[in-house]
Amino acid sequence: MLKVTSTDTPPNSSMPDVWPAVLCWIAVALDGFDLVVLGAVIPTLSKTGDLGFTDAWLTTASTLGLVGVGLGAVATGPLTDRWGRRRTLLGSIALFSAATLAGGFAPTMTAFIVLRFVVGIGLGACLPTSLAFISEHAREGKNATAVTMAMTGNHAGAVLTALLALVLVPELGWRSMFVVGGLLGTALLPLLWAKLPESETYLAAGRQRETSPAPARRNRADVVRGANLVTSLALWAASFMGLLLVFGLNTWLPRIMGQAGYSIQAGTALLLVLNIGAVIGLIVAGRVSDHTGQHKTTTLAWFAIAAALLALLSIRLQSQVLVFCAVLVTGIFVFSAQVLVYAWTTQLYPPELRATALGLTAGIGRLGAILGPFLLGTLVTAGIAYPWGFYALACAAAIAALALSPISVHREPTVHD
Repeated sequence: MLKVTSTDTPPNSSMPDVWPAVLCWIAVALDGFDLVVLGAVIPTLSKTGDLGFTDAWLTTASTLGLVGVGLGAVATGPLTDRWGRRRTLLGSIALFSAATLAGGFAPTMTAFIVLRFVVGIGLGACLPTSLAFISEHAREGKNATAVTMAMTGNHAGAVLTALLALVLVPELGWRSMFVVGGLLGTALLPLLWAKLPESETYLAAGRQRETSPAPARRNRADVVRGANLVTSLALWAASFMGLLLVFGLNTWLPRIMGQAGYSIQAGTALLLVLNIGAVIGLIVAGRVSDHTGQHKTTTLAWFAIAAALLALLSIRLQSQVLVFCAVLVTGIFVFSAQVLVYAWTTQLYPPELRATALGLTAGIGRLGAILGPFLLGTLVTAGIAYPWGFYALACAAAIAALALSPISVHREPTVHD
């Protein structure tokens, strides 16, 4: 009797391939490294004025980098859904690694700023592609866990940047950070080429299109058509508010706590505690979401709890232990709420639209990453960041929860309604 083997099942499926998870985690870590490397050298550039940099021009470089991230995320979705996860991820890492390395040898300030914009485009493409890939490779029922665990790489990359900056910048100068970052990404490419397979979900979707006698029309605009429109708008709003929270807090928390009367050292320590909480939250949130199977309920609850905790931070506590505990718990919910949006996005669209939807969610969210630091910076300048900065952040978290409410938990992923 002829034995029929499903082509949708990868070979040796009983032996899960760990390479995609490991390599995508490293890719996300490189994303974290490159996103914060400029911040790690800003104090040196601001002090030395190398290449003619002033604080205003450093702000421009940072902002244009984030603009590039947003554009890269939005643009990469259709390419990824059309050409595959593997080629897009390889291309994005090659782009931002080459531009980062070139930044270490930039002859002028203008060249450096342009290169940071190019780096942003590559980074913007890398993150949603990595998350789409790892989501499609996750075991059944473990999607949120896989995505949130992958995002711990982002924080690992940020920690690596800080540690390397302490060692390299005093000895070798600020340019060494960009040379090392570029070389790390370049070194990853051969391993990706050798060990990263194409997403089986993507390949299966392609086979289905080829064999179906009447294939459904696949149009990237379907992301904003019919029932998908309300879903997409809700996810974009939540992503915008979520990244406003993440970047706003990471940029200005020490200064806000300074206005509350805490020392510079305490403010910096609180920032570290906030990010420790972020890692804990990423580990916990995905498991809770997958264990309950209630992705909407978990995501809304995470944002609602974040809103309450941010509002409570406006209360001046006498005990530093309580302050550190409060900031730790806030970090647990604020950062992972944003990543739960990404994880849920991968479940709300079919494979042929998944990367497009995720790219748009991440790209539009980057606008919040720009507005968050600007909003809190304005409040800091006005001297009212404490307590009004926490009130503003609490409102943003509440808006995110409200925005996600209209999404139906019973909707089926659709290509065309």
